[in-house]
Amino acid sequence: MGRTKTMDRVRRVVDYAMIFASLTVLVWPMLFGGIARQDTDALSRALALAFVVLAGMLVTKAAGRWPLAQYAPASAAVIMTAFLHARADGAGRTLTWMIIAIAAVVLVRQLLGVGANAGLMRDLTQHRAIVARQAFRDPLTELGNRAMFIDQAEEALARADDTMTAVIIIDLDGFKAVNDTYGHVAGDQLLRTTAARLNANVRGGDTVSRLGGDEFVVLLPQIADDSIADTVADRILRDLLQPLVIGEDMISIRASAGIAIVHGRGHGVDEVMREADQALHQAKADGKGVSRRFDPELFARTGRQQAEEAELRNAIEEQQFEVHYQPIVDLDGEQTVGVEALVRWRHPERGLLPPAAFLDLAEQLGMLPQLGHWVLEHACEQAVRWQEHTPGLELNVNLSASQLGNPALRDEVRHVLQATGIPPHQLVLELTETVALTDLAESARVLNELKTLGVRIALDDFGTGFSSLSHLGVLPVDVVKIDKSFVQAMQETGGASVAEAVLQIARTFNLAPVAEGVEDAIQASRLRELDCAQAQGYHFARPMPAGDLTELLNRQAALRA
Repeated sequence: MGRTKTMDRVRRVVDYAMIFASLTVLVWPMLFGGIARQDTDALSRALALAFVVLAGMLVTKAAGRWPLAQYAPASAAVIMTAFLHARADGAGRTLTWMIIAIAAVVLVRQLLGVGANAGLMRDLTQHRAIVARQAFRDPLTELGNRAMFIDQAEEALARADDTMTAVIIIDLDGFKAVNDTYGHVAGDQLLRTTAARLNANVRGGDTVSRLGGDEFVVLLPQIADDSIADTVADRILRDLLQPLVIGEDMISIRASAGIAIVHGRGHGVDEVMREADQALHQAKADGKGVSRRFDPELFARTGRQQAEEAELRNAIEEQQFEVHYQPIVDLDGEQTVGVEALVRWRHPERGLLPPAAFLDLAEQLGMLPQLGHWVLEHACEQAVRWQEHTPGLELNVNLSASQLGNPALRDEVRHVLQATGIPPHQLVLELTETVALTDLAESARVLNELKTLGVRIALDDFGTGFSSLSHLGVLPVDVVKIDKSFVQAMQETGGASVAEAVLQIARTFNLAPVAEGVEDAIQASRLRELDCAQAQGYHFARPMPAGDLTELLNRQAALRA
């Protein structure tokens, strides 16, 4: 280090000497040109020396930014000397020796710079090598990184010709738990061991890279048989399962793998990576610890589901839903005594969609509490307007399983009751028997809380959920809705054993029965014979928008008048 500093100082001194000597040569005629008058000679010399000092300072400063500038005075001095000799003005032996001295200085400067330049080039080469290594290598595992993989994959896909190229993405299962339990040092050792085992299970021309975190990728170029990729993936997963000793603990590395295989050229790296990633997701969904190939049909289904999810989220944000209402009639006179609120999706491209087209997906995405609250609020606002002209009209609104599990359900219902002004006893909250029986004790607790608000509870699809009479004694139910399958069975079997039994159970527990799915006059007549008071179904009216139901209620009111 000290020797380098000394050489730098020597080079700077030589550079300054070369600059000032060269500038002195340029003004040589003014310094020693044999001027006639003594005062003029002194002035000329003073100006010449001032030029040398000022120009020397400017050149040395410029050389800091443009290194070649320090050689400009020397070049000009040589040209000046050649010009003077060409004139043969006898510039003299001294000037000649000055030029020789400058040339010597330049030569010495270059000799001094040889070692420095060579060292600089070595440093630059080493630095470039380090940068290149960092750009394409993962420092922890010494594997290639994502950039290196992409570079290798692009090259492999470009020269695939009639062969196949396989990409295997491997993800360690439970790696976070290892970090949390044993620490990051153990996690790093696990990653290094994984890298070594991956390298041990591939060919010399294959590429193994770490994509990041606990995710690795293997590139198998120019394979003739697609089963090779399956073999390599399964071999890697088996090898990773071999126990790893970390300190006093023994850990097994469990991993999942996704495989994508393409034939020939014309495929992009992003395309193949996306397919391998989809296969990895499938391997995770199938229980982890396995390898799966990319399945185009499954990918298409996943793509459709993702599109539907995005559309559904957008529908809730843009309020593309609307509420339709199906009348519940009094079988004695078939007058509308209540309505059931049923949500519909006004899809911008597919038109009006029934609940079966989107409710399951909304439940999976956790959107039903939000959607259900909107339906409840919207339907209650509408019911209050109808009740101004049709006093006593009941409103039935369905509750989903996720709504029943919402801790804030009671507060939300109370808020809707207060905000809309609907009489609590004219609001009937329906839940299916299957939902109620999922956790009987919890369902009973939530329903009892709702009952304190004054609302009524209906058990929908009664008889389909394997309920027993003891369940009816636990749940605070006011209404049972006889499933449409039992109503339709009355005509198919020529009797009414099941429907009649359900009606008898309802009477025993002092519950109000409502028959669902009544499709014709024969079914309606048979229910009257069984003393069923209320029913709903296509025989009476299909679900309809609020405006159409308003017209129906007006017509019925006119007939009563």
